[in-house]
Amino acid sequence: MLLAIDCGNTNTVFSIWDGSRFLATWRIATDHKRTADEYFVWMSTLMMLSKTEARITEAIISSTVPRVVFNLRVLCDRYFECRPLVVGKPECRLPVMPRVDQGTTVGPDRLVNTVAAHDRHGGDLIVVDFGTATTFDVVDVDGAYIGGVIAPGVNLSLEALHMAAAALPHVDVSRPARAIGTNTVACMQSGVYWGYIGLVEGIVREVRKERDRPMKVIATGGLASLFAQDTALFDSVEDDLTMHGLVLINRYNKELETA
Repeated sequence: MLLAIDCGNTNTVFSIWDGSRFLATWRIATDHKRTADEYFVWMSTLMMLSKTEARITEAIISSTVPRVVFNLRVLCDRYFECRPLVVGKPECRLPVMPRVDQGTTVGPDRLVNTVAAHDRHGGDLIVVDFGTATTFDVVDVDGAYIGGVIAPGVNLSLEALHMAAAALPHVDVSRPARAIGTNTVACMQSGVYWGYIGLVEGIVREVRKERDRPMKVIATGGLASLFAQDTALFDSVEDDLTMHGLVLINRYNKELETA
């Protein structure tokens, strides 16, 4: 069985893949100080509570936080007796290499999403990931990542607004009842919600214009389904896109080993 780990700036997701489906998926706050022992106690407890029976023999990690990778490697080595693949490292091969400026390091999460989206939808795609940052990944016809856009994430923007303006409170992201707010919280929620819909639609429009071709738009990330309520832009909203990509990359590397 495969342990797939997606470590983002805010949360880290652990999923167990049995070869045909995900048996379980759990989420924990990303913390570079968390030890391998702490990870294992947390995972073991959740497996026991959910009555998940799994003998993990393989692992793959995608991490946008380099300082976390060491303890995740120790977790896999010490408790599951396997050496994990780490997306972005030379030993982890991709079906199609990215085509970007020489010397550019592409975030592993973007590479994983590219592989997953191409597998499900073919080429000529824009993958919009609503994470700590809102990223746009452009996928060529052959499945290569060829560039994209990085914008501040939704929650990050709200937090910055709260911190920079003393009179503005901290608010949660939600769909406002109306565009015109009649109190401070409603005004902030409207600005972020409709502002991000405008941001996403505007960036996608420019990418399509630059590529001069129709392109499918795939949304992922925790807030994707929220914003999908008020735009017809997304051809598909997929919460499991990154995990699907990790399974594909692990399978591809196994096939190379046995070829």
